[in-house]
Amino acid sequence: MGKTKVGIVGCGNISSIYLKNGNLLEAIDIAAVADLDMERARAKAEEYSIPKFVTTEELLADPEIELVLNLTTPHAHFDVNKAALMAGKHVYVEKPLAVTREDGEKTLQLANDKGLLVGGAPDTFMGAGIQTCRKLIDDGWIGRPVAAVAFMTCHGHESWHPDPEFYYERGGGPMFDMGPYYLTALVTLLGGVKRVSGSAAVSFPQRTITSKPKYGKVIDVEVPTHVAGVMDFVNGAVGTIVTSFDVWAAELPRIEIYGSEGSLSVPDPNSFGGPVRIRRAGDTEWREMPLTHGYAENSRGIGVADLANAARNSRPARANGDLTYHVLEIMHGFHDAADDGKHYYLKSTANRPAPLPMNLAPFTID
Repeated sequence: MGKTKVGIVGCGNISSIYLKNGNLLEAIDIAAVADLDMERARAKAEEYSIPKFVTTEELLADPEIELVLNLTTPHAHFDVNKAALMAGKHVYVEKPLAVTREDGEKTLQLANDKGLLVGGAPDTFMGAGIQTCRKLIDDGWIGRPVAAVAFMTCHGHESWHPDPEFYYERGGGPMFDMGPYYLTALVTLLGGVKRVSGSAAVSFPQRTITSKPKYGKVIDVEVPTHVAGVMDFVNGAVGTIVTSFDVWAAELPRIEIYGSEGSLSVPDPNSFGGPVRIRRAGDTEWREMPLTHGYAENSRGIGVADLANAARNSRPARANGDLTYHVLEIMHGFHDAADDGKHYYLKSTANRPAPLPMNLAPFTID
């Protein structure tokens, strides 16, 4: 079976790792790149030996392209997703699926109407670390999961990112920027969420860029930069999450899952590897567990390969549209609960994505 031809729209910061891994993954072949800045597209094509750099319109009109990898900034996600689906292409989009729930719903409905697949980042939950945690939970190492905590704290991106403005615009903020990693991991490990509550604040209404090339530019902050939420999972577990761009330093776990027979320390969900640690009832200390799966290195792009295989083999994708939309609704739910002062009840559902097989050959999915 031949490889699925992929076209990338958006050649910014994140594209490099997708291009690097796309040259290695067995299921896909990156055939073209596009960007509003044609010089940037040309440079990426040359660096990663991609055959074509074209405009977005030319990429979408290319009958060779079967799947569009949408790496644009969040405010453009829906428009590019819609255009790709209208052109008859499957879509894999960087997080979030869309800025609004309405646009997320329209994306899924259009894909369904066209008989196409939509999926989206993150695919870090398919890496060795969280797949190992999934196996430990499924094999009963901590008993019945009863609670979880997740923390993502930093002081924002204006000190290092070359174009940090969109992190403080609608569709950005710590919840929409980093929340997808944490929430996707939690849904993978515990299942869907039925209800959330939350509190949120804009701690600093303006930010000053100290990175180049925009050093000194002042950003008006449009979104909450500190969000605290509580989740009621369908399985009965209760979760707590904090995402913040307002914290200089902290000593907090990334994710911990608490079960009836022990506790599980989950690695950074923005990475693919470990360490994975467990402490069972009666233990006097934590112990590190061996990783059970592959993809411990930075493997961004395996979700694209999985979506390509799903389309060819008529099976559900792991980083699928229902999962990405459920995460989008959870994030909006935290903000709505904070604004309205009451619980938000989820309208969407999501199943735990299938675990990856163990002992996969390098750069394969199935």
